[in-house]
Order: sequence, then C-alpha cells, then structure tokens
Amino acid sequence: MAHPIIDADECIACGVCVDSCPSGVLELEDVATVADGDACVACGACLDACPAGAITEIAED
Repeated sequence: MAHPIIDADECIACGVCVDSCPSGVLELEDVATVADGDACVACGACLDACPAGAITEIAED
C-alpha cells in the first residue's frame, strides 16, 4: 500500500488535495497534512490534484 507525503515547503495551502481525497485522509491547517495515513486507499487523487506538485506517494510493504 502507499500513502501520501506532503512537502510543506512546496504546499501552497489551497485545499484542492483535501477536497479531492475520497477517504478524507488529508486535512488543511497552515499546510495540508496527512491526518490518517492508515485510511489512505492509494488512489492518487491528491497527487493528481495538487497544483504545486507538493505530494508524492511512498509505497509501504
């Protein structure tokens, strides 16, 4: 399974990733953060939606 990693230095805090996540894994404070990585379904919606390219996915074994 994979989970998103958000680069806080690149995040523009627009909230598009939060709105695009079907699992509600992300939340927005000063920057987007992963609130519940275990609930992530690794769909890539947040990665595709981020206009700043601040999100990558890390695969876990």
